[in-house]
Amino acid sequence: MANAPMSAPLIHRLATRADLPELEALMGSAIRGLLGPVLDAPQLEASFEIMGVDSGLIDDGTYFAVTHPDGRLIGCGGWSARATSFGGDHSAGRDASLLDPATAPARIRAMYTHPEFARRGIGRRILALCEDAARTAGFKRAALVATVAGEPLYRTAGYQLDRRIAVPTARGTTVPCAEMSKVL
Repeated sequence: MANAPMSAPLIHRLATRADLPELEALMGSAIRGLLGPVLDAPQLEASFEIMGVDSGLIDDGTYFAVTHPDGRLIGCGGWSARATSFGGDHSAGRDASLLDPATAPARIRAMYTHPEFARRGIGRRILALCEDAARTAGFKRAALVATVAGEPLYRTAGYQLDRRIAVPTARGTTVPCAEMSKVL
């Protein structure tokens, strides 16, 4: 029953800083539950170093939260007009400079679905919200860094693989990811 369609409508809204504790819990569950089966233990733990909440997306008004009809946060994700491609507030190598929509792609960022609700259209809904908002902001393309678990969603949504990357961490472990892009 885990993959059954939702019987009641989901609610989406922009995330706020008040959502941060629930967003962090959701992200932890998603990383462990969806990446755990496809990464080895060191890669899984290293993933927490390169993933997580980016409060800048919330502050920019580009981060969405999807809630179950009972009020639980079950999905989140956003887009950015800033240069940082991935990572949370704690991640190294962040760049908050603004991108030119005429020459650079919008960044699809920090997409997470609670494992109990995976493969029920939540990620697709968030992705569509992000793409529509980026298009409205003048972006012609979108780019993202996909996890191994997230890559099938993005392929299905029309993203093309640009290149596979191994993201280094301070732990000395690399995390396999894929740079992907799409014309909006």
